[in-house]
Amino acid sequence: MNQTALIWLVLAAALVAANLPFVNNRWLAVLPRAKPKTLWLRLLELVLLYFAVGALGLALEQRVGQIYPQGWEFYATTASLFLTLAFPGFVYRYLYKRRGG
Repeated sequence: MNQTALIWLVLAAALVAANLPFVNNRWLAVLPRAKPKTLWLRLLELVLLYFAVGALGLALEQRVGQIYPQGWEFYATTASLFLTLAFPGFVYRYLYKRRGG
């Protein structure tokens, strides 16, 4: 796989992972919950999935070559991007008005 395809793979994984806490009521999309998740649990799950996607990106970077050291600016930017990617799921869960219900 070339480097461009790996970048698109990480971006697609980030898009799916960022919206995952808002589109289902399972914990990390695997474990069922008796009660619906609260906003705080969804945000905690979002942070865990951010680190999971980061680990995927790190593993793919290691596969391509040497890992480049990152500063705090990189993590602030990627966290902001991850929150931006989560916005459609947040809107669907909390701001979208459903009719008849």
